Amino acid sequence: MKHSNRNKERPTWDTYFLKVAMLVSERATCPRMHCGCVLVRDKRILSTGYNGSIPGDEHCEDIGCMVHENHCIRTIHAEMNAIIQCAIHGVSTQDATAYVTNMPCTNCTKALIGAGIKEVVIFSDYHDTKAEEFFAKANVPIRRINMPEKVIDYDLESFTSAKVIEKEYD
Repeated sequence: MKHSNRNKERPTWDTYFLKVAMLVSERATCPRMHCGCVLVRDKRILSTGYNGSIPGDEHCEDIGCMVHENHCIRTIHAEMNAIIQCAIHGVSTQDATAYVTNMPCTNCTKALIGAGIKEVVIFSDYHDTKAEEFFAKANVPIRRINMPEKVIDYDLESFTSAKVIEKEYD
């Protein structure tokens, strides 16, 4: 018995992981740009990261950015945070793909290359970066795809096995 009357196709893996990166970016705390990164291997998420201050420090959105040479240096970038999460939890990044909302900056590019990332997938560019040059030298392809829809298609009321919670919770 068919229970779904979906009008939309399932998202591609690229769209799926980039939408996850977009959601992750909502945690970012630097108002200059919200960036999200998802490290993936074999269609499995290894880690996520977003740009924000070092643990325990104040956030740019609260006290302002610390801009040096047109970059906010208060934040750890999304790509670095994703790599750091793997390091903390003992997860290898070798041969993973980085799904990033924006082209990585120069330092994140070097970190991704050093971490063994085999491919980068993005939907927007970034200013003042040597990413193209460094990724090309390291034979790490960059794939640009269109930005996924900003809507999550979840229609709880249409699922026959779901029941909406009536009471409000925090």
